[in-house]
Amino acid sequence: MARPSLLLMTAAASALAVVANATTIASTATQSSTPKTRLGSSIEQDIAERDAAAARRKRGLDLREQATKAAQARLQADLEARQKEAEVAAAPGAAAGVAEAPEAQFDELARIYQAMKPKAAAVVFEQLDMEVQMKVAQRMRERSTAMIMAAMTPKAAAALSMALARKSARMAAAAPPPQGGARARK
Repeated sequence: MARPSLLLMTAAASALAVVANATTIASTATQSSTPKTRLGSSIEQDIAERDAAAARRKRGLDLREQATKAAQARLQADLEARQKEAEVAAAPGAAAGVAEAPEAQFDELARIYQAMKPKAAAVVFEQLDMEVQMKVAQRMRERSTAMIMAAMTPKAAAALSMALARKSARMAAAAPPPQGGARARK
């Protein structure tokens, strides 16, 4: 029996490989040129919508995480600032008389504003911080406060009124309820 040569077997194998590659290329070319069905288009659209929704959720989560980190940093900075203030207040030089000095300042400011003409006092009074305005107004006579508020801009007067009302409401809520026996005596 005659044996086939190695060259002949290599040529036959390469011919088979060429035919197999040609059929593979032809089958993929016919598949990609076929039009999409409605079902295929619907599936692709649903997948695209799902991917877009997932991207929106991821973006929202990223934004929430950034906001949380920023809030945490602000709280940390505020906590450190308060701790420093507490350390300064607890320092050996801080005596009980120093705590009374700010309250005396507000009494002095109340006397000064009462002595001024209401129109001139209102211009300066509006420039003060709301907390300072409240503390000074609480220490002034009602008539003086009313005249100064009348000379203030409506917006500033309303803001001060609201702040004073909130302060009064907080104080009333913190006060114990009156007892029945005390009311009967009056």
